[in-house]
Amino acid sequence: MKILSFQPFSLYANGGGSRILRRLYEGNEEHVHSLVVKTYSSKKTEGAITETIILVSPILKPWMKWHLRNITLWYQKHFSYSCTIKRLQTIAVSIPHDIIHATDHGIYSAALCDYAKQNNKQLWVSFHDHFKTSGGSEESTKKLWHQASRRLLISNELGREYCRLLGNKDFQIITDGLKETEIIAPKLKLNDPISIYFAGLLHIDYVPLFQVLFHALNELSTMGYRFNLILRGTQHITFPKKELFSIVYKPFTLNEEELKEEMHKADILYLPIKFSDNYFYQYSLSTKMIGYLGAPGAILYHGPEDSAANFLLSTSDSAIGCHNLDSQTLLKKILLLIDNNLSIISNAKHIAINRFSMDKIKNLFWEL
Repeated sequence: MKILSFQPFSLYANGGGSRILRRLYEGNEEHVHSLVVKTYSSKKTEGAITETIILVSPILKPWMKWHLRNITLWYQKHFSYSCTIKRLQTIAVSIPHDIIHATDHGIYSAALCDYAKQNNKQLWVSFHDHFKTSGGSEESTKKLWHQASRRLLISNELGREYCRLLGNKDFQIITDGLKETEIIAPKLKLNDPISIYFAGLLHIDYVPLFQVLFHALNELSTMGYRFNLILRGTQHITFPKKELFSIVYKPFTLNEEELKEEMHKADILYLPIKFSDNYFYQYSLSTKMIGYLGAPGAILYHGPEDSAANFLLSTSDSAIGCHNLDSQTLLKKILLLIDNNLSIISNAKHIAINRFSMDKIKNLFWEL
């Protein structure tokens, strides 16, 4: 069978959605063609899967200020929308496929619904985020939810919410996973200096969390502790106070072996979740968190107590959590993690094996 993967981002972009799809398709790249509808300008990255990229007109540029961005987005939605839909449908016809696998993200998510119905194509839909936070709409999400022959959800929390909101439908949990080689036995000895690891872009909503982290590490440094904070794919952070600990910036990479190696050297894996968007944190699961579960270090969760991630981590005792923006609270949690991390790490391995086996997830995705 051949899959037409339809989403508003490249499979080789920096992001959780791209990573999930890349991992699902790994080993079956010749059976997949990616159709991307992009509203913004970015550098194209090549990969094993063929991609056809449609740029919406007018395209968003990185240099645009907020007012110009808003005007451009408004124009895309109200004037060029119909033209873009027709372009997507025309191009879909020219790509050999049996199944459309759409990701519900952005205003064009349901663009191929009518095409799929008219041409008797199976429609699989992945729901990674609540439509309130993904830039979509309840109308298009509801259309995808009811027309899909398979609904692939990132979490049980999102699945139950959509059943309540949109109508009861069967769904499956399909997210990122871990290969056997990515699940490593717990570290028995801390590095000196203690290594703290974070991978990902730093959006503005996460700045307050990093400010608290920096304050906590500075105070711990005055107490004699030494830290090495490694930031992978994160832009440079500048806060007024000088850091008393080491920071290492590493560029974004898709090299899985390189990422795995540096993650496995870390003592503490920092997992921040922003407090500002309950539709995001209550229903989404971070791909970063899943990768952390397999690493030999301990997870430091920093974010809302009522998030889907915290529910999983706290009920399985797989992380130490800080649920506020108080640096003293975070400081105490870091000390707790330093002194008592073995059981936390061991529990994380249990969850990784039983809930996030990449082989099981891929078999479930490709079973038809």
